[in-house]
Amino acid sequence: MTTLQQITSCMDAYDPDALSVDQARAVVRAFLTPVSTNERVAVRSALGRVLGEDIVSTLDVPAHDNSAMDGYAMNHADLAPEGETVLRLAGSAFAGRQFDGSVASGECVRIMTGAVMPKGTDTVVIQEIVQAEGEKVRIPAGQKRGQNRRLAGEDLSVGKAVLRAGTPVGPAQLGLMASLGLAEVAVRRRLRVAFFSTGDELCSVGTQLAAGEVYDSNRYTLYGMLARLGCDIVDMGVVRDDPTSLEQALKSAAADADAVITSGGVSVGEADFIRELLSRLGEVAFWKIAMKPGRPMAFGKIAHAGNTAHFFGLPGNPVAVMVTFYQFVREALLALSGRSGDCTLPLLRVPSTAAIKKNPGRTEFQRGTLVRDDQGLWSVSPTGAQGSGVLRSMSEANCFIVLEHERGSVKPGEPVQVQLFEGLI
Repeated sequence: MTTLQQITSCMDAYDPDALSVDQARAVVRAFLTPVSTNERVAVRSALGRVLGEDIVSTLDVPAHDNSAMDGYAMNHADLAPEGETVLRLAGSAFAGRQFDGSVASGECVRIMTGAVMPKGTDTVVIQEIVQAEGEKVRIPAGQKRGQNRRLAGEDLSVGKAVLRAGTPVGPAQLGLMASLGLAEVAVRRRLRVAFFSTGDELCSVGTQLAAGEVYDSNRYTLYGMLARLGCDIVDMGVVRDDPTSLEQALKSAAADADAVITSGGVSVGEADFIRELLSRLGEVAFWKIAMKPGRPMAFGKIAHAGNTAHFFGLPGNPVAVMVTFYQFVREALLALSGRSGDCTLPLLRVPSTAAIKKNPGRTEFQRGTLVRDDQGLWSVSPTGAQGSGVLRSMSEANCFIVLEHERGSVKPGEPVQVQLFEGLI
């Protein structure tokens, strides 16, 4: 098994106390071990899951050549090269009821969308341009051979893989599997994620605050973010700042989960014991990232009772928790769940309506509001106070303003990168 030391030793300018965002992402990606266990579920229950096996078509879809439009089916060879053609109407073909017999030269058949193409026909002319007078059907010039005809196996063909293992199952994939008549499919088991908050100052909701205490909001945002990823969630509550309690919590989580997430306890402070504990329970790749908010963040692996879990130590400030989750943990958990392909979030470029102060040498994730004016042009504005403890800045925003590592301050009107919350939060 490749160790974190082996991975990081190959990286240029690697510094565990000052990684860039891109370097940190590269370390995380290189050290992930996706789950490989499958389970079989009903097709509808596969929504939001990851396919565990290739889906191979056992039939042709469509099963026969059929009409893509309502109109008239005919043999293109019967049509005059120039000018109008008059054909005799030989009957009708409906979806689900195959036309009985074949179509002779000089004949055509009234056909409905989805109906099997009658023998002797290869072309469909839409009804809107045809003139029908009793048994006489007038076809205008200019028709192309094979138009408005769907070929057997055009969508899916026997023996070919139509969906690959690692594909996330959405509505389109459900329909595709149903079109093959599948009742059950193999999917990766759900990723099991344990999380807890650390800190003597934290108070559970529904209880009275004592002097110096604050309500623990981080577990609620973590719960919401994990639930949207479809994980099996283990909420371990609040763990106090003492070595015995923290060690017991980390061992319990590592023994039972694929990933462990903590909030708080990873910055430099007298009461921050997690760093020492992790050195005994596993290995850690980095502790700090050159970003704002979210500079103190740890990533590594911890092991106990024969199981190894990926570890994400997030900061304690509420906004920093959400930023680090969406910039690092989200992508990692999707990859761990067996999902193939690129799981990174897309970035758009729009002008900023306001000046934004920034120092080069770190990536900043400011909260912003993306709007469109009367001319249909998009722009973004910061949501006011950007402190890492101002959770309101997240609830009022609809995007991150992503300011690159080497970028300095932004002037009004300058383009910036934005990352939309829709479909994310």
